[in-house]
Parts: sequence; C-alpha cells; structure tokens
Amino acid sequence: MRRRSATGMRVLVTGASGTIGLALGRRLTAQGAQVVGLDVAPRGDEGFEVIGCDLTDDDSVTAGVARAVDLLGGLDALVNNAGIGGPAPAELAPGIEVRRQLEINLLGSWRVTSACVEALVASRGRVVMVSSRMAVMQLPLAAAYGASKRALVAYADALRLELGTHVGVTCVYPSAVRSPIHDSTAAAGLSLEGMSTYEPLEGVVATIESALLAPRARRDLTTTRRGALEFFLARHLPALTDRIVLRTLAARARSGAFDDAELAAGVVRRHGDKGRR
Repeated sequence: MRRRSATGMRVLVTGASGTIGLALGRRLTAQGAQVVGLDVAPRGDEGFEVIGCDLTDDDSVTAGVARAVDLLGGLDALVNNAGIGGPAPAELAPGIEVRRQLEINLLGSWRVTSACVEALVASRGRVVMVSSRMAVMQLPLAAAYGASKRALVAYADALRLELGTHVGVTCVYPSAVRSPIHDSTAAAGLSLEGMSTYEPLEGVVATIESALLAPRARRDLTTTRRGALEFFLARHLPALTDRIVLRTLAARARSGAFDDAELAAGVVRRHGDKGRR
C-alpha cells in the first residue's frame, strides 16, 4: 500500500529532545513535515521548534499544546513519545519513583492528547502512542514502567473507541533502545542487560513514521521481527512467556548479577545461592 506524503503534515511530538523524539522530529522535518515538539528541557539544537513543557502540569500542557497548534496552523498528528523509566520492584510499596513514571508515561500522554482532541478531530488526524514491549510482556524489577505502558495501551483503546470515526489511534511497541532512560535502572544495579535485547533506534523511528504515513491507521505495530514474535507469544501464550522470563531472572540472580542491588534483595534472597557458580 502506498504511503501518504509527509510533506506539509503538521505533527506534534512529545519528548522531542530525547533519543527517539529527536530522531523522529529530524526525520519528519527532512521529509517536509512541519514538526513542533514538547519537552521539559529543550536542547535548542533540535532543528525544529521545541516548546518547553512539563507534562505533569495541567496549565503547562494546555499552554504548550495551544502554542504548538498555533505555530502549526492546526494539527494532523500527535506522537505521544515522552516517557521515563526507573527501578520499581513490584514487591515494594509504591513511592515517588512509581508515581513519577505513572504521572509522565500515562497521565502526561492523557493530558496532551486531551488538549489536542479538537484539532485532531477537525483534521481527521492520527495519534501514535509510543508504548513498549513491556506493555504486553512485563519484566521483573520494573513494575512501574510496565504498568504505565500497559495502562497507556488501555487509554489508547478507549480513545480509539471514542474518536475512531474521526481519528486513527496506533500503539507502537519498541523493545529497548540505548538511551538515558535506562540510566537510573543501571545505577540501581538492575540493568536490562541479560533480560532484554536492545534494538536499533532507526527501526523504532521508521515504525512510528509508518504509523503516521500509512493509508489507514494500524491498531498495533511492533518494531522488529523478534518484537512481533514476543508480542504474539505474550498475547496468546502468556504462561510460556512467564516461564521464560522467570527462568532468565533466576539465572541472573544466581549468577550474582543483583548482589549489589538493594532493591533486588528479595529476589536474591528467594533464589539463594542454589546453582551459583
């Protein structure tokens, strides 16, 4: 199927100064799209307009979106890309870190989308939610991130049911891309290394672009062949994927990978020294 042209498309990208948002904004701009970004800390060298905006603040979002729509002269597409990660074991009570991830990853996208609805309906536009493979296949020790991304998909589903006659809604499911989003997890001794496979940034950006330019909005898009397989297994054979993740976690715990991670003390204690070499 022939893709739509990006030329003249009016696009708003959140998290526009981060790894994925920056690459996407520059790619779309190079193809002739009009791109405006929102970011809590604009770099200033993005190559397209980026408005300072705190997605946790209602007034900041309202003002930021209004400014973006005014600059663009309307809105054809919104990419909810902004997100943060961090260590958050499910066995521990939710604290600041958990609330921060839910506030930005879920409620931030909700705020921005709500502020964009009128303009998107008017243009028969599209919304792309940058979710995560963890929305369907949770990894241990990062419960807040997975919960926020699964909730983001639920929000997208509700939005599709309400606006689907006028606005296309697509969820994109990357695995892991090397970026600063993983720094706090690594600093806590809970690195994704060994639990997840990193994928090229270019593939993620290309998939988001495809979601924007496809003749018809796709409901769900994975970013790699491996991701498509994991998505299928997680949806249709969840018990199998649980066993695979549990086995991988046990092997990492017994190898000593989490010995210096205070947040993983419960996991280490339960697996003990059995099988350690």
